[in-house]
Amino acid sequence: MAARMDLDGRPIKPMTICMIGAGGFIGSHLCEKLMAETPHKVLALDVYNDKIKHLLEPDSLPWAGRIEFHRINIKHDSRLEGLIKMADLTINLAAICTPADYNTRPLDTIYSNFIDALPVVKYCSENNKRLIHFSTCEVYGKTIGSFLPKDSPLRKDPAYYVLKEDTSPCIFGSIEKQRWSYACAKQLIERLIYAEGAENGLDFTIVRPFNWIGPRMDFIPGIDGPSEGVPRVLACFSNNLLRREPLKLVDGGQSQRTFVYIKDAIEAVLLMIENPDRANGHIFNVGNPNNEVTVRQLAEMMTQVYTKVSGEPMLQSPSIDVSSKEFYGEGYDDSDKRIPDMTIINKQLGSWNPKTSLWDLLESTLTYQHR
Repeated sequence: MAARMDLDGRPIKPMTICMIGAGGFIGSHLCEKLMAETPHKVLALDVYNDKIKHLLEPDSLPWAGRIEFHRINIKHDSRLEGLIKMADLTINLAAICTPADYNTRPLDTIYSNFIDALPVVKYCSENNKRLIHFSTCEVYGKTIGSFLPKDSPLRKDPAYYVLKEDTSPCIFGSIEKQRWSYACAKQLIERLIYAEGAENGLDFTIVRPFNWIGPRMDFIPGIDGPSEGVPRVLACFSNNLLRREPLKLVDGGQSQRTFVYIKDAIEAVLLMIENPDRANGHIFNVGNPNNEVTVRQLAEMMTQVYTKVSGEPMLQSPSIDVSSKEFYGEGYDDSDKRIPDMTIINKQLGSWNPKTSLWDLLESTLTYQHR
């Protein structure tokens, strides 16, 4: 493999990466990328390895010996610190991140996203190891624009709804709206990591993903995801399409979201891994502001793409409206828009540019799921 260069023209030294949550959707794509394109070694930590099995065997694979799977639940495993010590960099992807759980399992959500992450941050800080921590775009909560009168011309001003890492406030609903338990836990661990950097010199990068989608997303309850509860919006719609059921639009599907293809997003993560001087100390939005739609538009587009991919006729009533209380239970609340400002990532890691259109990434995802 030819010597790889960082963005400043320096050769990249092979490193050992401790990846917590390597068996999940994002982790599996990141492991693939690291094995196929870099000389780095991965200590892959997770409870399951189904999504990375193809990377682990047989021994004849070109990267044999560069990826090791360790079956670990980080809640209670004394091996965690030793594995972090063995690595140059720790990437923490472990989290409960399914909206239906936020208000039905708030304690699990808070423990998973804050308490369970504490030892990881502590071990990295105490052992002078670099940390890339995966947070969420949910830490922004609601936009300032959502509090303006419906007819206010300011609603068209990007300053009121485009989300910036260094200036946008984090606006959550009231305590009884337990949906914000996830965002709050994620925000607090971000603040703790940032404080470790300021007070104890921890080298960190925080990633805020904006709806990363693609093959191997959890989407079928009990088969490819939790058996209880409701998966995220794209996974939910995929599940409905595969089962020939109408897509449920929560509160009319008026919320707006942006979507980015997992393979585009992983390119950005690789730049962070291999350019620590440019990435350390930063929080990065990783999304594609060009792929913005309402949830209703997403449902319409997915129905069309699925009809093309599957060859099956469209349902007579492809979607139905449901209330958030009926769909998610008591205590649900939501953000209106999630549009990432890309200034900081473009300044620090300028060569990243997500190119995949929403139609193409939906086609790729649904083709994989329909196999």
